[in-house]
Amino acid sequence: MNDQKKLGIIGRNISYSFSKKYFEDKFQRLMLNNYSYDVFDLKDISEVEEIFKSPHLIGLNVTIPYKEKILPYLDELSDEAAEIGAVNCILIKDNIKKGFNTDVFGFEKTLLIHRKKFHDSALILGNGGAAKAVQYVLKKYNIPFQTVSRNTELNFENITKEIVAENPLIIQCTPVGTFPNVEDRLDFPFEGMTEKHLIIDLIYNPNYTSFIKKASEKGAKTANGYYMLEQQAEKNWEIWNFQKK
Repeated sequence: MNDQKKLGIIGRNISYSFSKKYFEDKFQRLMLNNYSYDVFDLKDISEVEEIFKSPHLIGLNVTIPYKEKILPYLDELSDEAAEIGAVNCILIKDNIKKGFNTDVFGFEKTLLIHRKKFHDSALILGNGGAAKAVQYVLKKYNIPFQTVSRNTELNFENITKEIVAENPLIIQCTPVGTFPNVEDRLDFPFEGMTEKHLIIDLIYNPNYTSFIKKASEKGAKTANGYYMLEQQAEKNWEIWNFQKK
């Protein structure tokens, strides 16, 4: 088997990438000696053009801060990637670069495992590529939501504990609190949280962010981003290896 297949991830400051270890373990488990996975740490998205010239490249993961900036460099988009305007998975086949959003798949799986009927309205913290995938899933399930970010009408300055109390589902989509800055935490009215709340923090490193710990103290049910990450990784694998044109 000398049919080389090359995969990788593009992002910025991503030496901690989950994906490299995840896929290298997978290659080992499946005894796939012809697969490799590289980390491409790009200072600017334009550098991706050089990456695309790599021989044997069949696909890429895309992470912060390039999920939206990658779009002009692609030939095609899947339906959900086009609607969301963010891509985290690229399939390269017959010289065509097609973007997908498997964050949708991963988040949907996570939500369905943890959600109860009374989690019927949501706050989405952050407004980047991951938040857009979350919005897509909440729309699919007719769960009304409000976005809280620095530049939205509802923001971290004016959000109140009453608004938090009224929205039992909260999805934390900002990178605040990610390793190595594990002590960082959004300025947030945690006193509005109760044991009826479900808090999903999309961060997976550390396992328990400062945000999740604070929410737990209020009795809220919490979940981190690890399961979502595994699920989207498996979906990426399926796209790279079994996607029909």
